[in-house]
Amino acid sequence: MRDWLPSGKQAAVCVTIDDIHPGKSSDLYEAGGDLEAGALGQVHWLLKRHPQLWVTLFTTADWRETSPVPTLKMLARNRYLRDKLYLTELHPVGTMRLGRHPDFVAYLKSLPRTELAFHGLHHIHKGPKVLVEFQNDLSLEECRAIVGEMIAVFEEAGLRYARGMNPPGWEFPPNLATAMIEAGLVFVSSARDIRTPISATAVTAMSGLTGRSLIFPELICDGKLIHFTANFQATSRIERAFEVIDLGGLLSIKAHIIKNACGHIALDGVDELYCNYLDLLFSELERRYGDALWWTSLGAIAERMMSRDGCAAQPAGS
Repeated sequence: MRDWLPSGKQAAVCVTIDDIHPGKSSDLYEAGGDLEAGALGQVHWLLKRHPQLWVTLFTTADWRETSPVPTLKMLARNRYLRDKLYLTELHPVGTMRLGRHPDFVAYLKSLPRTELAFHGLHHIHKGPKVLVEFQNDLSLEECRAIVGEMIAVFEEAGLRYARGMNPPGWEFPPNLATAMIEAGLVFVSSARDIRTPISATAVTAMSGLTGRSLIFPELICDGKLIHFTANFQATSRIERAFEVIDLGGLLSIKAHIIKNACGHIALDGVDELYCNYLDLLFSELERRYGDALWWTSLGAIAERMMSRDGCAAQPAGS
C-alpha cells in the first residue's frame, strides 16, 4: 500500500454520515430535508465550530424505504413469498429523487468542507433484509444498472460527488464490486466495527466485511478499490479515538442522519447530544495533537492513494 498520509501528519480523522436524502420532519422522518432547521443544521454547526473538519455525506439517489424492518407482517411470515416481495410500503419511484428537490440540493452545495458520496439508489431490497440494497441475489447486470442510475441521478441534480460508496446495510457482494470498478468508483466503506480492541493488526469482525483492517485504509479487489472501516461512533469511549491516532491510523467516525425511523432509534443518529459529544472530541483532538492530524475525507484519502505520484487531492466539492 502506498503512503496514505501527507508528510508531517501522524494520523487522520474523517466523519461520515449515512442515509442523507430529502425526507422532512413532515414526512415519515427527517433525513436532511429540513435543511438548517434539521439534522443537517446540526452538522453545519459542527463544521462552523471546527474549521479544519471535513464531512462525507453518504447520500441515497432516490430513497424509497419507509421502514428499516418489515411492516407487512403476513407476507413476512410466508416463507414462499417473503423473499420475492417488498415487505414494507415504499415511496413511489422518484418521490425522493434528488433532482426533484432543488432547495435540498442547493443546501447540500452550500455546506462548507462537505463531500457527497453514494449510498445506493433506493435503499431497499425484497425480502426480510429491507434496507440491504445489494445482496448476493443481484446479478452483475442488475448491479451495473443500479450503479449507473445512481450516478445519473447525482449528475442530473448537478451534484459533485466523491468516487465511492457505502452500500446500505454494509453488504458488498462481488457483483457490486465489479459494477463499481467498471463505473470508475475508487473506494468503498463496507465495514463497521466499534467493538474490536484497537491495535495495529486488528481486523473487522462486526458489520459488513470481516477480516479487513480496523484502522488503516486498505487496497482490495486486486488494488482497484480502497476500503475504509468505520471504527468510532456515539457510543464509543473517547479513549478509543486516542488509541487509533496514537497508532497512526484513520479515526473514521460514523453517524446516521436519521435518529428515529418510525420508532427505530439509531444510537449514532445525528442529534444535539451526539453533536455535543463530537464537539468535545474534536476540541480535545485539536488540543492533544495540533497540526499532526490530517482532517480530511474518505474521497481525499482514496484519490491520494490511487494517484500515480501519491500527491494529496482535494475532496470533491472543494
